[in-house]
Amino acid sequence: MTTVIIESPLGLTRITGDYVGVSTISCTDVSTREETLSISPDDQVPDPVRLAAQQVGEYFAGTRQTFDFPINPAGTSFQQTVWRALLEVPFGTTLSYLTLTRRIGDEKAIRAVAAANGRNPLWIVLPCHRIIGSDGSLTGYAGGLWRKKWLLEHERNLAGPETGRQLSLF
Repeated sequence: MTTVIIESPLGLTRITGDYVGVSTISCTDVSTREETLSISPDDQVPDPVRLAAQQVGEYFAGTRQTFDFPINPAGTSFQQTVWRALLEVPFGTTLSYLTLTRRIGDEKAIRAVAAANGRNPLWIVLPCHRIIGSDGSLTGYAGGLWRKKWLLEHERNLAGPETGRQLSLF
């Protein structure tokens, strides 16, 4: 596994993966004192990790709304079902936990859906930040509600004709 760390408006973004795909993307506070890693053509960084770093940077620059690098997140079958459903939430929009649960097919599984959403290993790419409370409140975000609010505002400001995700899981 290779890890690359890039700067973002929300802190340092850690991208980990191999030649099969990216397994994790997470955000940490700049106060962790980790150094960002620049990628040069001579580096032995797997293409999926290199592409992820480029595309996440473009997302924050406001020039990308979809991601198309290979991903390889580890999770249970149920978690993967939830993560696939997250890919269907268009850029610049939100969906309630209840609606997401109904799309998966079991309204009684709302707590399990929320838990799977909270274990999302691919920050921004599997857009768990687009999932909100039924009353419109910003709830349940592992990266902090201030980051969730920032991401939603960023996307709403940029939302245009391109609204679908181009990734397929696994």
